[in-house]
Amino acid sequence: MRKIKKIEAKLPTLPTRKKVAAYARISIEKGRTFHSMSAQISYYSSYIQKNKEWEYAGVYADEGVTGTTDNRAEFQRMINDCKEGKIDIILTKSISRFARNTVDLLETVRYFKELGIEVRFEKENINSLSDDVELMLTLLASFSQEESRSISENVKWAIRKGFQKGITNSFNIYGYHWDGKQFNIVPEEAEVIRLIYENFLNGYSAEHTEKQLKEMGIKSYTGIDFPASSIRAILRQERYTGNILLQKTYVENHITKRTKINRGELPMYYAENTHPSIIDQETFDKVQVELARRRELGVFANWSIKTTCFTSRIKCDNCGCSYRRSGKRQRKDSSEVYYIWTCRTKSEKGISECQSKDVPEKMLQKYSAEVLGLEEFDEEVFLEEIEKIVVKGQDELIFHFHDGQILTQKWKSTARTDCWSEERREAWGEYQTGNKHAVGHKGRWLKDDKGDSN
Repeated sequence: MRKIKKIEAKLPTLPTRKKVAAYARISIEKGRTFHSMSAQISYYSSYIQKNKEWEYAGVYADEGVTGTTDNRAEFQRMINDCKEGKIDIILTKSISRFARNTVDLLETVRYFKELGIEVRFEKENINSLSDDVELMLTLLASFSQEESRSISENVKWAIRKGFQKGITNSFNIYGYHWDGKQFNIVPEEAEVIRLIYENFLNGYSAEHTEKQLKEMGIKSYTGIDFPASSIRAILRQERYTGNILLQKTYVENHITKRTKINRGELPMYYAENTHPSIIDQETFDKVQVELARRRELGVFANWSIKTTCFTSRIKCDNCGCSYRRSGKRQRKDSSEVYYIWTCRTKSEKGISECQSKDVPEKMLQKYSAEVLGLEEFDEEVFLEEIEKIVVKGQDELIFHFHDGQILTQKWKSTARTDCWSEERREAWGEYQTGNKHAVGHKGRWLKDDKGDSN
């Protein structure tokens, strides 16, 4: 007998709405404004939310960056949201807004395709999930990339023509105000510039001037305290003499947009008397000579830093850094200080970063005297003869002489006993020789030693 079972019709379900986002970008190179960016965001927000089949997933917008760089924070955030399944469709104005680099464009579109995400390019009327889309994208992206290169070259040509006429393309400089046509001196800022130059020629470091300006409450044109690095840059800035050296840097190419220092790859232009001077040429030249002198002397140029003959001359074979000096008193009530030299990397980052050996200063003096053939250590002879000492492994000191000679000296650390007080040495001596009274002294020595290790 037949059995018939009725299967009830399913209730119609509402179609799942697509999660739709948009990507917008405005380049400062085309002189677009904040209002243009706001207009794009408003347009896409309204456009997406009007469609009942779409769920609004946001608008990602980068402003002031070119389409040829990877440093687009919002673009990267959009990619991460795509990975997390927050987006099904991406709307964008054109290929050039999305990317001008053909390789990057294809890689990104392919990646989105693997995730099942569709990219719609409005201007070109292209859907990234359609058939044979890669050929069309390749052609159009190549055109866009070439357009980017052409625009970049035109901009460079205009800037270089300006350089040849002594026209600058940089207008933010402390001490001056650009009124649209020329630089005018800002009196109170000019006084700060003169103070910086005066301090430097009087032997003060940039760090000293940094502290002085901070105490005076003087800020840079960005509103922050003057860092020492900015003070050094001011000391090298030829514009304060009323002259300009143009094309000191250049953009590598239109793809990376990386700025490089011009080391002779392109011509530079020195334009004289282009604006009022704050520093006279003679003072500026003296500062450049002093900068070179201090650069040559290194740490020894700064009289405010306590140095010894070993400063900047003890090097780590493991990481290449210089050794630093530290000291501690043998006893709290003692004036005698025990000095030891430690690799800077090890000192700052720990033994996990550098396993170099610490070297007592007495060992450096002892073995330096030996390789120099001296009965006792002499700082002047050391400075005249030895360029540096490389600490290698656990037991080697490699002496590099100024004349090119290299000598390797084996050594053994006595750091533990070197820092003992005289009382401790006597106690240990008595203990070693079997003195009957050594037990009490030994007990005190062991107690003291344990206390030092804490």
